[in-house]
Amino acid sequence: MTTDGQQIDTLGQLGVGRRRAGPARAGVRGSSFVETVGEPPSAAPDRSRGPRLHVLDWIAIALAVVGVLCVLTGLLPRADAEATVRRIVPILIFLGTVVVLAELTAVAGVFDALAARVAITARGSFRALFWLCVGFASVTTIALNLDTTAVLLTPVMIALARTLGVPPTPLAMTTVWLANTASLLLPVSNLTNILASGRIGLGPVPWAARMWWPQLVAIAITMLLLWWWYWRPARAGADPFAPPPPYVPPDRLLFRTALVACLLFVGGVLAGVEIGVASGVAAAILVAGFAARARHRLRPALVPWRLLVFVTGLFLVVQTIGRHGLDSVMGALIGADPGAEGALRAGAVGALFSNAVNNLPAYVAGEAVIAADRHTQLLALLVGTNVGPLATPWASLATLIWYERCRAAGVAVPLGRFVATSAVLAALATAATVAALLVGPGA
Repeated sequence: MTTDGQQIDTLGQLGVGRRRAGPARAGVRGSSFVETVGEPPSAAPDRSRGPRLHVLDWIAIALAVVGVLCVLTGLLPRADAEATVRRIVPILIFLGTVVVLAELTAVAGVFDALAARVAITARGSFRALFWLCVGFASVTTIALNLDTTAVLLTPVMIALARTLGVPPTPLAMTTVWLANTASLLLPVSNLTNILASGRIGLGPVPWAARMWWPQLVAIAITMLLLWWWYWRPARAGADPFAPPPPYVPPDRLLFRTALVACLLFVGGVLAGVEIGVASGVAAAILVAGFAARARHRLRPALVPWRLLVFVTGLFLVVQTIGRHGLDSVMGALIGADPGAEGALRAGAVGALFSNAVNNLPAYVAGEAVIAADRHTQLLALLVGTNVGPLATPWASLATLIWYERCRAAGVAVPLGRFVATSAVLAALATAATVAALLVGPGA
């Protein structure tokens, strides 16, 4: 996770992120975003007053403090707390190393090069740009997890819109919606997947074999609503557009190193290598490359301390609340039906609790009341906590950070339209994806 105000410096170099002369094309028919004149997403933050803690930093610290207090006061027995910490240590290792990998990959220009290639391949066609942006956001989410899409792809897509002279609304909404709905296919795509895969005992390839059909359904519904509500209304003022020039990376060797590291990471995951090992090795290769070529880019801020503290505190707090009543509530809502009714209830409860609180505690609380042998019901809960967290900005950490990145890029997001359209997507996609899980391969 990036710290507050941290941006991707390469956006403004020879390609994506360079704003064309003339006024920004704002107010295009159907746009729910208001593009404001100001610094582009790649502008360097003002650090003259020193680093400040963001509201998300305070939330993470507060959760960790509350979690420790739960253990110290005996609300959460030490043995249970130790078991929880042992369970999440591999997850924390993965999160820490994969975020470093993604951050340095962005600095090396890989995301900028892909965005420029997307625009060039579209050849001025707004419809083709839609298909390519959907693919770009989906692949990033599937391979590098939803937080990478929210943190790193959001400013790239907004910069791409400004470069092409098209409204940023469609590209920004594509990023946040697919960061959530495209996070089912692999265990690495979402933190909740990692938790579920460990309990179910599915490796990456068997997992993908079970989830490819639900994932395809979730993306298809997302595409349909994206086109109808955001891309179609903006098409009249943006089609055709002038493609940008090819992106030239500032350091070709680092660029190639980042590509190799990412490919090794994805290949290692698919080959069954433990995800923390795969991400750690890939991150180490890229860190070594930067140490040799651009040592000044290696800084403590690359380590996502906020995310690591947030996840640790959240697990301790949710486990404590579960022991004191939440498990009973979740058990009554989800029920014990092993068939279609139980799966649909699990998906609905997961989506509702995700939007009320957050998808991580919603998954952890739901998992605690589902029998270990009811894999379909557990996967349905996973659908609800992956596809459903869209109706509120805090429903997933990725959505919350996406909202922050949009504000930092000078793009105001009206909550009314965002909540209304996202709630419809969450309801339709969750129901359809759970249904696909029930009738798809391996059901």
